[in-house]
Amino acid sequence: MVSTGQLTRVVDNSRAAFLSGRTRPLAWRMSQLENLLKMLDENEAAICEALGKDLRKPKQESICLEIEFLRNDVRGCINNIESWMADYYVEKNIVTMMDTTLIHYDPLGVVLIMGAWNYPMMLSLGPLGGAISAGNCVIIKPSELAPATSSIIATLIPRYLDQECFQVVEGGITETTELLEERFDHIFFTGSGAVGKIVREAANKHLTPVTLELGGKSPVYIDSSADLDITTRRLLWAKCINLGQTCIAPDYVLCSKEVEVKLVEKMRSLIGEWYGIDPQKSPNLCRIINNRNWDRLNNLLKSTKGKVEIGGDTDPNDLYIAPTVITGVEYDEPLMLDEIFGPILPIVSVNSVEEAVQFINKREKPLTLYVFSSDKAAQDAFKTSTSSGSMVVNDAVVHLSVETLPFGGVGASGMGGYHGKYTFTTFSHQKSVLVRDFGALGEYLGETRYPPYQDWKIKRMGLLLKNRKIPKCLSLIPYISCFLFGAGSVFLVKVLAIKFNLFEFLQDL
Repeated sequence: MVSTGQLTRVVDNSRAAFLSGRTRPLAWRMSQLENLLKMLDENEAAICEALGKDLRKPKQESICLEIEFLRNDVRGCINNIESWMADYYVEKNIVTMMDTTLIHYDPLGVVLIMGAWNYPMMLSLGPLGGAISAGNCVIIKPSELAPATSSIIATLIPRYLDQECFQVVEGGITETTELLEERFDHIFFTGSGAVGKIVREAANKHLTPVTLELGGKSPVYIDSSADLDITTRRLLWAKCINLGQTCIAPDYVLCSKEVEVKLVEKMRSLIGEWYGIDPQKSPNLCRIINNRNWDRLNNLLKSTKGKVEIGGDTDPNDLYIAPTVITGVEYDEPLMLDEIFGPILPIVSVNSVEEAVQFINKREKPLTLYVFSSDKAAQDAFKTSTSSGSMVVNDAVVHLSVETLPFGGVGASGMGGYHGKYTFTTFSHQKSVLVRDFGALGEYLGETRYPPYQDWKIKRMGLLLKNRKIPKCLSLIPYISCFLFGAGSVFLVKVLAIKFNLFEFLQDL
């Protein structure tokens, strides 16, 4: 663990390690990824214990939604890092058809990853695999609101990874403030919009690029064409994992009164089936992270003008709030203003797809949008007429498991994206490279740029530089030219040999 007062030295040491070139070779990156995977494999029980202390997280959620998610991400990095690092060759214009044009992926340098408390392992280490793959040194700042998980991260990272290139900084507001005074080459933050603004403001001092994974009120639309039994199971699971403390948890439901009545009854039955008559005694529900967040959620419950159809039970001593469903919610009440981030699900009545779309578009852009419908026209309406970080049709949350889909927000729900190769590119600079030789043809194509300037040169440059779709076969011109030059050389040698009787001369020798 690194304490306050040492942070400048820590960042400077990491920068020196980066500038030494240590992180650039493929072999080094691969070894660090393999060690990270080994860390997760060898410490699963200890990590589950830490998550249990912080959030009373069930073992299945700890393994499937945090540890196994990290394992799969690291496996993906190991499987693909070589192809990710490879130069990417791009199309050329007529002037540059004899040149080599490519994108080279440079590591950014020393980057900062700031995790969140709700999935304290996954969100602190989730971006790490991609940052390692891209060849960076990393400072990790876990959330102080999940102290047990923060502690185990600080203990394990130096045991398994390069101690100069990867460091963990623990602490609260003081340490975070001091850390943000340092210059980084990228800052990756997961958390609330309010803190995200502070992070971005601090980054602006050094013109440091940022990725902000924030949140927002992720809406759910359900129509009469949906299979309500399946919809209820998928919706309720997505809402109740981590007791609703998930950035992409369904925040509120939009549906007709007819669907609402059926949905409420199915949710009531399913909650009893999953969590028993008294859900507080169920081992399958987490707890609210702390008293401050419990008070916030309890105040939302007290202030609602709607009807509590299911749940509503609270216990401050146990940081417990029951899975709760509320109908008759008014558009402008506190429950509908900010992200709920808890096990409370309001239902708002709408009469059509168009009304639902208008309702969503009048609010900040959400991190994700869920549509439960078998109507293709309805699905397309939400896809094309709303803006959100992501969209899932007929399920919820599961899109995070697809590493080929970038995850990130838009507008108030965040900026930038990651997962799989998208994490690698987030922590890479895509360097443009053009390589030209001293050949006569290339010089001829480019000579019109030289003084003295004349009208005919302007016309020729306009013709050569005009943006046009070039047939792919023209990209083979350099290779064809080399082939023709080689074939021509052979032919010329034969002609000269015949003319000067070189074959007879060689035979005499």
